[in-house]
Amino acid sequence: MKKTRVLVLAGGQSEEHEVSIKSARNVLEALPKERFDVTAVVISREGRWLAPPDSARALANGTAPSGGGLVLSQAASAEGFDVVFPILHGPNGEDGTVQGMMKLAGIPCVGSGVLGSAVCMDKVMMKSVLAAHRIPQVAWTLVTRSEYARAPEQVLERVLAIADGSAPAVFVKPANLGSSVGISRATNEVEARAALRLAFEHDRRVIVEAATRHKPRELEVGILGNDAPEASPVGELTFASAFYDYETKYTPGLAEMHIPAQVPEAIAAEVRSLALTAFRVLDCAGLARVDFFYVEQTGELFLNELNTMPGFTKTSMYPALWAAAGVSYPALVARLVELALERR
Repeated sequence: MKKTRVLVLAGGQSEEHEVSIKSARNVLEALPKERFDVTAVVISREGRWLAPPDSARALANGTAPSGGGLVLSQAASAEGFDVVFPILHGPNGEDGTVQGMMKLAGIPCVGSGVLGSAVCMDKVMMKSVLAAHRIPQVAWTLVTRSEYARAPEQVLERVLAIADGSAPAVFVKPANLGSSVGISRATNEVEARAALRLAFEHDRRVIVEAATRHKPRELEVGILGNDAPEASPVGELTFASAFYDYETKYTPGLAEMHIPAQVPEAIAAEVRSLALTAFRVLDCAGLARVDFFYVEQTGELFLNELNTMPGFTKTSMYPALWAAAGVSYPALVARLVELALERR
């Protein structure tokens, strides 16, 4: 039987470059060799596409070297491949840009298309769509870099008012980034100023969210499928840090996964139901990891975000959730390729 030719894209220009490469290494190892003919291409931080031999070295080293490689217009096209697996996290990869390029080239792409990828990458747009469908979320507001430059005091007043006396803090995040990069927790004006400065280093749009009164439990669920998606068992992350920051997320031993999460079945069922609804209304496809806050003291459940290309590292929750459902890592990545071809 003829093998399916897969082009795996990794690296990229976002702050999540190294995370992407870690994920790609695992996927390359897992794709069954008897079914797939796989080629990896690493994109450097400067946006240069490395030839396969250079890409192999970059994957081994954990990052692409600066300089060298081909500019996008000179890069080998995806012609000759049956499907592209863009294991790219963050802007210029997970935001619809690569998905649009592959759509123009007529090459199936693993994961969501242009619309779903773009909307879910921008937390403000994602939350706006979810709000229109009455999916519960914490209070939030948008701040732009130009707005803050014009009227910093008014912005700070609005930012701190998000807590509104009912929350102990706010979280300040770049609107278009993942892996907890650029996120800060602020409890007063001094911390809020520093948090905004940091977030604006990564994005011109920043979202500010209210913390819950009680520390929430962090629940996650995996979605797999296209028009008839399925939800995995619900998992929980526990950790000692103030929040699930970058170091905690990617340092083995700092966070612990619990699958299934020890929550009432009614809560688990609601998590799965809300996740599937969000997946559909955001026009997602293939896969997603949907994150929730569960405030046990009040029974409240809030959807935090939906990630259209979740991590595939050894500490990533998405493959662990499906492993708990009986779907092995090789079977999972093979199924994702099949779903991309199915959408064609």
